Amino acid sequence: MQQIKRWTLLPPSEAAAELANCLKTSPLIAQILLNRSVATTSDCQAFLAPSLHHLHAPAMLPGVMPAAERINHSIRNKEKIVIYGDYDVDGITATAILWHAITILGGEVDYYIPKRLEEGYGLNAEALRQLADAGAKLIVSVDCGITALDEAKSLRNKNVDLIITDHHEWRERESSNDSHLTAGLAPRVQEPLFPECFVVVHPRLPIDPPYPNPYLCGAGVAFKLAWAIGQVHAGGPRVSEDFKIFLIEATALAALGTVADVVPLHGENRTLAHFGLTCLKHTRLNGLRALIASAGLVGQKIDSYHAGFLLAPRLNACGRMGHAALAVELLTKADEGRANEIAAFLETQNRERQTIERTIAEEAIDQAAKFGYDKPDCRGMVLSSEKWHPGVIGIVASRMVNKFNRPAVMIALNNGHGQGSGRSIPGFHLARALHACRDHLEACGGHEMAAGLRLDSTKLESFRAAFCDHAKKMVTDEMLEEEIKLDCLAALSDLNEPVVTAMQRLGPFGTGNPKPTLFCQSVQVAGPPRRVGKNANHVQLQVKQNNTFLRCIAFNHGDWCDQLQSGMTIDLAVQASINEYNGYRNVELEIKDCRPS
Repeated sequence: MQQIKRWTLLPPSEAAAELANCLKTSPLIAQILLNRSVATTSDCQAFLAPSLHHLHAPAMLPGVMPAAERINHSIRNKEKIVIYGDYDVDGITATAILWHAITILGGEVDYYIPKRLEEGYGLNAEALRQLADAGAKLIVSVDCGITALDEAKSLRNKNVDLIITDHHEWRERESSNDSHLTAGLAPRVQEPLFPECFVVVHPRLPIDPPYPNPYLCGAGVAFKLAWAIGQVHAGGPRVSEDFKIFLIEATALAALGTVADVVPLHGENRTLAHFGLTCLKHTRLNGLRALIASAGLVGQKIDSYHAGFLLAPRLNACGRMGHAALAVELLTKADEGRANEIAAFLETQNRERQTIERTIAEEAIDQAAKFGYDKPDCRGMVLSSEKWHPGVIGIVASRMVNKFNRPAVMIALNNGHGQGSGRSIPGFHLARALHACRDHLEACGGHEMAAGLRLDSTKLESFRAAFCDHAKKMVTDEMLEEEIKLDCLAALSDLNEPVVTAMQRLGPFGTGNPKPTLFCQSVQVAGPPRRVGKNANHVQLQVKQNNTFLRCIAFNHGDWCDQLQSGMTIDLAVQASINEYNGYRNVELEIKDCRPS
């Protein structure tokens, strides 16, 4: 077994035993909570039993109350409101949340979703002009707009108010006479970030005190704005009973956006995800019911894996392969028949996306080898082709990062221009890296771990050189090693059904709250391992320690079958779960990595 991953065992805490006693739980569970900086008894109880009361008051979110008042003004006066959304899952669900909120309160509202392949990301000046000419009096952006300085000015000239709601990084002017932009936060809140628009709603605006959760996604911001709209409409902090029922239902949409956008799942993000995922199973929204049925999840408990890897890709497929407005229709206006029709179409789109993705990935891997990106001295990679579908390259960039463990930018070239999407590794801020290469780009923006760009094809090689040079300076040898963080040492006898069941209550799992990974030391292979799966690419085995036997599965490690032998003593990095089959429940370990003891 080739050892290429670095194992880091988190130090045990002396407080684990006392905390376990207070919580009446296993020391193993207490240690995992402490590893996630959940240390006090009250914090642990809140973590283990999330409540909607843990959500921060909407008024704490910068800009949200002026935005809610302006939207209510449009509702009362029957002004046409247009929600301008993004084409990914976060933007789609954010758009749906605000559409439902305004519709319930009697507002005249429509939405606009840009075409990914034709218009690109963010506010489009021509689209805004057309919306204004068609009678829009108020435009509300969701999950985009924070860098749209010129576009905001164009609306102001047409006497149309623009409310920007976003969560992405923005840039401030370097000087009063410099039109270039630089990454960073505006230093003084009294200087409007966007004097051309009515108000900006953003969780990271520099106010005092700051908003407690700077990691809200676009759908989370939209949920808070919807809540504030309901408060203003009701004339106080309590919304109407009908609107309260809607807000609880809307947590399902917010959860999808939160999980899909890979924001940290702690604090109120975790609360939204927890309640939203629970609501998904019993949702009354036609679109969500049809989406869940198409994924074969009817009646099942839906967790973050189902949301992120089964539901979200179906919504995303529409925007990647065609036009995401169809996905928004699914989650807003569609009746049951139309919802089923759209969900079936999304299913075919998703399968087509998967086929294209596999082809691009094979070509990208070959290209990476050609450029020597698999060599130890490589710190970042830029891959490109005129044959690649621009809607799929972001997913393939993630696969390249998983395979090579270094930042990857994929660029689809067409008619002299390139549209790129990148993914990163922990410690390398991709959006800032692209900004450092901005002289070679037409546009760029995004997050620490994911970002996009546009460039002129003639600048491709200069960008490639600049990006790889920047990565070489910033990416350390240690960052190139894939790290497995082990929560604690665990004997097989520790991993009984009650403990593993309690461990599952620590979810939903994701960024900021990873699924617990345990270090099982010196266990013995009990009997010969065997290959399983359609392509025999997984390995199944049983391990024992003293008198405890547990079944294990290692996905995509069929090659281990030839290296693991009965009686061999090994160390395992595992994640435990409860396997349910034919009415039987038993603990099963998924092996994340393995090494000789």
